[in-house]
Amino acid sequence: MAGAAWRKSSHSNGAANCVEVAMLADGSVGVRHSRRPDAEVIVYSRTEWAAFVAGVKAREFEPVG
Repeated sequence: MAGAAWRKSSHSNGAANCVEVAMLADGSVGVRHSRRPDAEVIVYSRTEWAAFVAGVKAREFEPVG
């Protein structure tokens, strides 16, 4: 993960308790907790990340009811 450019959502308003993402050199996407930058990073393929982002945009993860 050395050299990865981590970023938070613009909706985080500078909060410390956020998820950060980084585009990795092999095309995958790393995800980590901003308060624990040295902890484990979850890595998703570009296809997995694209499916997640599409689901967010389609509001698939909104509470029902």
